Amino acid sequence: MRVTTPSRSPGAAIRGRVRPRGRQGLLGWLYAAPTAVFVVALFAVPLLLVIRMAVSRWPLLTGDQGVNAPDNFVKAINHRFFADSVVFTVKYTLLATALLLALGLGLALLVQESGRWNNLLRASFLIPGALGLASASLLFYVLYSPYASPLAPVMDALGFTFLGSPNAALFSTTFLIVWRYAGFYMVLMLVGLQGIPADVFEAARSDGASRWQIFRMVTLPLLRPTLALTTVLCVTGSLLAFEQFYILTKGGPDNSTITIVQLIYMVAFQGQNDLGVAAALSLIVLVALIFVNALQLRAFRSEES
Repeated sequence: MRVTTPSRSPGAAIRGRVRPRGRQGLLGWLYAAPTAVFVVALFAVPLLLVIRMAVSRWPLLTGDQGVNAPDNFVKAINHRFFADSVVFTVKYTLLATALLLALGLGLALLVQESGRWNNLLRASFLIPGALGLASASLLFYVLYSPYASPLAPVMDALGFTFLGSPNAALFSTTFLIVWRYAGFYMVLMLVGLQGIPADVFEAARSDGASRWQIFRMVTLPLLRPTLALTTVLCVTGSLLAFEQFYILTKGGPDNSTITIVQLIYMVAFQGQNDLGVAAALSLIVLVALIFVNALQLRAFRSEES
């Protein structure tokens, strides 16, 4: 005797497939909810507040005094230190980025192979990264001091001060940043180097390629995603430089080392006490950062393609 089982209707089969997917989607939203709350609370809401402040007359002590757009942006661009701060920030960014990327890649190539001494070198290069930037700046402030520094007798004999001239202040501060962050960029470069298959290098050597040819034709092209990441991080961090110059130079000598973020701080909390103009400057910096990072990523993608 043949027994037939009742067949499921097409609708029931579809509902059976949809329900698990719906549950997975709900679980996905639940997992993403903490991050979404974090982004909204710490990025979206402050950004909306800054936009509101940028189009309003907003003194530090009295608060919102009504919309005055676009006066704050005009005042920001016409500020007496705006052009100088932009030029100095760009100069510092180019110098710090070139040194950090070159030194980070060089150190990564140096410690690429595992070994007893290489492990010691990796740890040594990473130790400065454990120190906060403000603490490192205070440490170098004492080191550069013509009174408290252990190098004070040498500086006095040579008539040289680390922070006494615009160029000396720029190079001294850049040295601090390179000392502090070189190990961090070394780690990023090292991860990228270790992600390159060893067979590629062996094939290049078997074809008779020299070390320079391998570096130029194999290592750099395959390292391009890592270079893109490190360049974006380095440029962004340099354009937003504040602590090191605030602690070491206070914008001196003769207001020659004022970065754009220092200018925002000065407008908001020193002298003018104008949060509206400071917010307008912040939006200008944000737009510039988005534009610069987009150009960098597009350049690296074009080279890769």
